Order: sequence, then structure tokens, then C-alpha cells
Amino acid sequence: MTKEINIYGAGLAGSEAAWQAAKLGVHVKLYEMKPQKKTPAHHTDGFAELVCSNSLRSAEITNGSGLLKEELHRMGSVIMEAALSTRVAAGGALAVDRNLFSEFVTEKIRSCENIEVIEQEMTEIPEDEITVIATGPLTSDALAEKIQQMIGGNSLYFFDAAAPIVDFESIDMTKAFYATRYDKGSPDYINCPMTEAEYKAFYQALITAEEAPLHDFDKDVSLKVFEGCMPVEVMAKRGEDTLRFGPMKPVGIRHPETGEEFYAIVQLRRENEDCTMFNLVGFQTHLTWGEQKKVFRMIPGLENAEFLRYGVMHRNTFLNSPDLLDADYSMRQNHNIYFAGQMTGVEGYIESAASGFVAGINAALRAMGKPAYLFPREMMTGAMAHYISHGDKTTFQPMNANFGVIPQLGFKVKGGKKYRNEAMANRALETADQVAQLLKNL
Repeated sequence: MTKEINIYGAGLAGSEAAWQAAKLGVHVKLYEMKPQKKTPAHHTDGFAELVCSNSLRSAEITNGSGLLKEELHRMGSVIMEAALSTRVAAGGALAVDRNLFSEFVTEKIRSCENIEVIEQEMTEIPEDEITVIATGPLTSDALAEKIQQMIGGNSLYFFDAAAPIVDFESIDMTKAFYATRYDKGSPDYINCPMTEAEYKAFYQALITAEEAPLHDFDKDVSLKVFEGCMPVEVMAKRGEDTLRFGPMKPVGIRHPETGEEFYAIVQLRRENEDCTMFNLVGFQTHLTWGEQKKVFRMIPGLENAEFLRYGVMHRNTFLNSPDLLDADYSMRQNHNIYFAGQMTGVEGYIESAASGFVAGINAALRAMGKPAYLFPREMMTGAMAHYISHGDKTTFQPMNANFGVIPQLGFKVKGGKKYRNEAMANRALETADQVAQLLKNL
């Protein structure tokens, strides 16, 4: 009898889950509702579409996200293979050309003989079939209702937002300049500087700008915004200087020719390999498109900016996972059903891919009649899986990869936080190398 599993959704988590299960010899039926149906945040028909930023955040192993990337790379992640193959310059971060990235993943998945792609929206969850649900934060209403029935009302939600993208040719580089903070790494970011007067005028316009109305299905719920993806106008309303200590922080940036320092700075990051598109870093927004054009054109250098994509905001759904899931991402009440991606309460592209990595392998092991494999907590991969299954049920919130979720070393490291994280990262990567060998023998 053919060993087979279902996977719902071909985002980062679903694509990674499908790839890992297929590598183990299991036949994967990958269901993806695109191109027949798309959510408001999706724009292409490709797999692993990046709907918000094109940055996968830090590449340094002393950063939680950077460590997670390196673990996945060493263990054979298809998402990391795609990211490293399509990266664009972004200083110390790993950013990708989003279109090339999606095309890379789509080609790998569609050409894999163990993966059968079925373009169909799934609205039922067969309880006697091994199924990974990786439909993402914008799960279709019909499937979301079925999940709600299955878990008994334990779902939560929050809102997140995407930043606008501008055409490079429309940026006035006589006012903007390339530089990096404290001269670290290559100067890949465009900086739009502001005087105190310019900043205060921009701030007033931002906090009084009109926000876009919520969709009908959101009007009956109170607004909950995840801190890691907070709309810039919401952040600004916390105080006049909040942005100057956040996304518009000028510290460490000088004009490369004059050495001048500024009151505030807006940074723009490359969106694609050809350097034709740049996004406004930290400027996720829920303003109307007309207000975005008016307010963001107040930024020096962007007076005539052509917006290739305006910022958008949408509702994300996640589970109260500590009450529902085990550390292999399977349901405690039915181990045939797995969840992966942001729906589980991991926050971020790479975190989603990591959850798919773990869920895909374990779904395949179950199909093969083998016991679950729980990734060691000394690794960020395992630590995140432990967080979603053992967090506080009453205060559970989405979490990015961070060193706080990994068990401590048990001894003190001299030199401070950086050296402590470096020691924890080295331990994690030694473990990842061992796990990589184990996975080859499954």
C-alpha cells in the first residue's frame, strides 16, 4: 500500500513540509487553492509567495532568526536553498528577490516525482487521513470554519500589515543616499534623511491620516496588532519620538560625503535582484492608498515616488497551540492531523518554514509507521516546537525565533549577551549536524 499524506497549502510551511515528506519516500498530495482562488494578500500563482517583506531578517547566528536559518540550511531545507539562491544585498540581513524565490520553490515542488500538486480549495479535514494543514494566516473562510469546529473554539487572531514598495527610478537620489548603520556591511540601504521640522510635519500628517476600513468579517472584532508587524501609524500614536527610536532611528548613520547626522531617517531596502524596487523598512500600514501617497511623499527623496505596491493590512489567524498541539505539530486529540506555519503561533517566514520542516517529517514518519521525532530543544527548530506546545495557554501569542526559548547553557559565559548567544548557537549547530545525519537514515 502506498504511504501517502495530504498537505493543505503551498506557502512556505506547506512547501517545506511537502519537500521533507517527499524526501523520505512518502507520496504527497499537495492541495493549493491558487490560481482558482486567492486571498486579498496574494498576487501571484506561485508557491511560497512572500506577502509582506522580502527580508528573512538577520543572517547572523547570534540572532535567533539567523540561527534558525543556519540550522535549516544544514538539515536540507528547500526554503533555505531557495533563499540562498535568490538573495539580494541587504547588509547583515538575508533578503530575497521575492519573484525569483517563489519561482525557485515552485519549480522544485512541481518537478518532484513524489509530490502531486492538486489545484483545489479544501474545505474538509478527513480525520482518518494523515494531513498537514499549512494554509497560512489567511485560511479561507470555509476551511477556517471547519478548523474552528474541530478545535472547539480555541482559535485566536491578530492583524498584520505590509509596507509599500516604490520604483527606484522615482527616488530622488540627490536627497537620499546609500549608507549602512555604523558602516557595518555593504551600504545596500537607501536612506531618506529628515530635519527636525520635516520630521514633526511628517509625524502630524501620519497620525491624522485616514485609515482604510476593515473588511466586513473584521468589523465585529476588537483590533489586536502583533508587535513585530505593527502599522507605522499605530506606532506613531504611542508618542512623537516613538518612530525616532524605531524604524526611523538615525543613530549610527552619517551622510557618506559630508559626515552629517540627521534628526530622523527612513530606510529603503531592495526588493529584487535588479534593484528596481525598494520597500520602506518598518512602514507597514493600514492607511488608505490616497493617504499613503500623500503622507509618504513628504519623506525627503520620495516627493515624486511611484508606488508599485501600497501597504495593506489583513487579519491573521492562529491557534491556541499549547492547548492543542504536541511538539511534532500534531493535534493531541488526533495525531493524524498536523498544523504548520503561522497558524501555529510561530511568527515569521523562516519560523513558518521550520514548523513545516518538523510537521512534514513527522507526518511522513507516521505514514511509514514510525514513531514521532521530537527535535532537540537545544536547537532553535526544536525550541520553537516546544514553545508552541508548552507555552502559557492563557497568554499565548505569536513568537519569533529568539534565544529566550532555548534552554540555557548551565554555565556563565564571559563577555555578555553576544558571547552567550554565540556559545548557544554553536551548541545548536552541533546538534543540527547530528540531526541532519539522523534524518538521512530515517
